[in-house]
Amino acid sequence: MSSPIVRETVGEPSPGISSKLAVLLAVASGVAVANIYYAQPLLDRIGRDLGVGPAGLGLVTTVTQVGYLLGLILIVPLGDLINRRVLIVAGCVIAAGALVGVAVSPQPLMFLIASGVVGVASVVQQVIIAYAAVLSSPESRGRVLGIVTSGVVIGILLARTVSGLLADALGWRSVYVVSALLMLAVALVLARKLPPETTRSTVSYRRLITSVVRLTVHERVFRVRSLITLFMFAGFGALWGSIALPLTAAPWNLSTSAVGLFGLVGAAGAIGAARAGTLADRGLAQWVSGVSLVLFLASWVLIAWLPTSLILLIVGIIVIDLAGQAIHVTNQQLIVEIDPHSSSRLIGSNMVYYAIGTGLGAIAATIAYSAWGWTAVCILGAGLSTVALLIWAVDRISVNRGESRAAASRTDTAPAPAGLPENRAA
Repeated sequence: MSSPIVRETVGEPSPGISSKLAVLLAVASGVAVANIYYAQPLLDRIGRDLGVGPAGLGLVTTVTQVGYLLGLILIVPLGDLINRRVLIVAGCVIAAGALVGVAVSPQPLMFLIASGVVGVASVVQQVIIAYAAVLSSPESRGRVLGIVTSGVVIGILLARTVSGLLADALGWRSVYVVSALLMLAVALVLARKLPPETTRSTVSYRRLITSVVRLTVHERVFRVRSLITLFMFAGFGALWGSIALPLTAAPWNLSTSAVGLFGLVGAAGAIGAARAGTLADRGLAQWVSGVSLVLFLASWVLIAWLPTSLILLIVGIIVIDLAGQAIHVTNQQLIVEIDPHSSSRLIGSNMVYYAIGTGLGAIAATIAYSAWGWTAVCILGAGLSTVALLIWAVDRISVNRGESRAAASRTDTAPAPAGLPENRAA
């Protein structure tokens, strides 16, 4: 059953966008999403400077992520109602202002408020992805989404490394000053380079911000792909939310900066994202999904060797990042196909599942590690990955059975060939 909340758009199909513009959007998305992750390696320095104890430092990440979740629900769907070009440029400027607020914060309250605004404004990268989707031609949409998502992956990976280097050289506040300047530069470039849109939604804002519920109830493809997103990113959250704990403990006793380097291994995710989008354009989205989900599950066997082998851990991280980003791009490509002109609410609603999954996975993993160790984390991750694979498999079986019944029904009701006497008699 299809919901009336999608397909309520006006405008002409897009002729597509160039690879050059897709790369520009990828860079802009990477710069925007990095804002959420700058603080992670800086928490100790920030705490000492602002007089915040270890217990309070967790609020920094929490406030930013809560702001991001609110932005997904309240801001991203606006792209279907107002001009995305204006929304993107405005979001970049607001993010720059909030980053300056973080940089000049003299006390914890102002820092947390500014961090929350940074989280809200950073959802501009999801508006950029939706903008890329709606401007892409159907034949190249997967490839374009793959390119832009690659920029997001690289932005996340570089954020932690760059923030650490800048903080060592110029102090932690310099990270946010540089980021603010980058966001202003992105705003200026995008204001000049982004082509106009002609497609607009005719639905109310209230209906837009409740899209996640309506889409989940009425759209099978959205429901299935968002549940896969939920459990897959819960697996990601389980890995990255707890991996520092065993790496900084015996027998490895790695430094914080050394642990941060493991994130760079995830660059394979950018390759997976770009390639998956191209394959999806060729009609292989379901094949990519199945293979990637199997690899995502299998990676936990390698990751489980962390206590005895860093080499196998690195291989496992490469596999899980490559497979995970391939699934993510495929999910978005299939969801946007429901109605490309409603891409903002479709992508924003899907990313709500991402945010919830990532957060719950990280919390569950830290609890599991504290109680039972790294093996328990890997069992948790493998279990979450298995659920994602089963959701895909059950959906495929259901769809194939439905298609078989429909084909049989068409055969049974088809007119009998006139040249066969037995059929004429029947």
